[in-house]
Amino acid sequence: MKNSMKNNRIILVIGLLFTVASCKISKDVQVPKPELPIAFNEEAAKDTGGIGTLPWKNFFPDKVLQVLIDSTLKKNFDMSIALKNIEEAHQVVRQSKWNNVPVLDFNATANTINPSKYSLNGMTASQFLGSNHIEDYSAGATLSWEADIWGRIRNTNKSALAAYLQSDEARKILQTDLVTSVSKGYFNLLMLDEQLRVAKRNMALNDSTLRIVSVQYNAGQVTSLAVQQAQAQQLTAAELIPQLEQEIALQENALHILAGQLPGSIHRHAILDEIKFPDELSVGVQSAMVRRRPDVRSRELDLVIANAKVGINKAQMYPALRITASGGVNALKASDWFNIPGSLFGIVGASVLQPLLQHKELSTQYKLADMEREKTVILFRQTVVKAIGEVSDAMVRIEKLKHQHLIAAKRVATLKQATANANSLFQNGMANYLEVITAQGNALQSDLDLASVKRQELSAIADLYRSLGGGTD
Repeated sequence: MKNSMKNNRIILVIGLLFTVASCKISKDVQVPKPELPIAFNEEAAKDTGGIGTLPWKNFFPDKVLQVLIDSTLKKNFDMSIALKNIEEAHQVVRQSKWNNVPVLDFNATANTINPSKYSLNGMTASQFLGSNHIEDYSAGATLSWEADIWGRIRNTNKSALAAYLQSDEARKILQTDLVTSVSKGYFNLLMLDEQLRVAKRNMALNDSTLRIVSVQYNAGQVTSLAVQQAQAQQLTAAELIPQLEQEIALQENALHILAGQLPGSIHRHAILDEIKFPDELSVGVQSAMVRRRPDVRSRELDLVIANAKVGINKAQMYPALRITASGGVNALKASDWFNIPGSLFGIVGASVLQPLLQHKELSTQYKLADMEREKTVILFRQTVVKAIGEVSDAMVRIEKLKHQHLIAAKRVATLKQATANANSLFQNGMANYLEVITAQGNALQSDLDLASVKRQELSAIADLYRSLGGGTD
């Protein structure tokens, strides 16, 4: 009767603990709703998706660039490490599924004790066993299980899953950065190609001018100063050629290294002016952009992990219920192991562990985890604001660079006409050599500037694509 009442009390206590477990001891903080502008730069979205939804192969149609990006995503060393991180996190998730499963251990022991003849054990062994030593053979299994009353194990599993998902978001962040870096490097390479062609073309023009000035000098029409200035202008263009060739080689090496390859040249046929994008680049709606960006999603997962840590630290302050059971065979002789049921033994127990002296330490850890969660919310808001700012900045740069490109193109056309007129007038004796040299120098610089502005515009478009969450597919 007493044993029955005792068992009923134990069952009642356990039942009460599980009833309490149905109520969460720590309330999760939800992902805050970000404050978004009605439109980017007061420009309403023309569609909900925007260019960020386009796969990078559709957004960057150049075949050489596609090969470079594809090779980089497959062989980049940082990407390889990111993939390994995903595998590691996946292993942790798989292991976490076993956290609710009881732990089962098997053990087998064999002991021989040689007690003193004058000790109680020695006299007992001699009297009852007829031996001066005691043998003990045991084989059995131990089962232990912790009831997840306060959600510690459940929160541990949530944290592991969020960390796994976060590792994949880290891969996506790296991928979109790599897509942008390769495309901008490729555009820079095309700009250098164009500037090299400009330098060579201008040097050829300067050679023609130098020959005419030299003829005039030999005829006594100009002084040696004219020859020297014409030669200096020709050397200015000539100096650009090895400088640009060096920058081209360095950019090619950088793209190869980014792709996890040995340095080398890149075979290409496109020219800078052939790289075209639509005149209107849709950015889509802000809420869709925020959900698509992997850095924002990673911050959301940070909050999931922070919630789980708060729950884990809170659970540490409450009693832990552990149930253990062990059983097997035990005998003074190994041959008696199979003398069943006489050799069988079994133990069942339950324990409730309540921290006392370290309660202040656990309370501090809980408060720190709660503060870290508040910081995570702030970082989430910061990431969203940063995302909006990146999109807005890219749009402003694209708009202003387009305007700047139109002005630079007009300047190039004007200076090319001025150079042609100066050469014609100079050959007819209606202009002096200084006017020709000035016109050629201005034309050279304007051509170089036009290529630079075009490259900046293309880079800004690549930045806009990245800031909208593009490049992850």
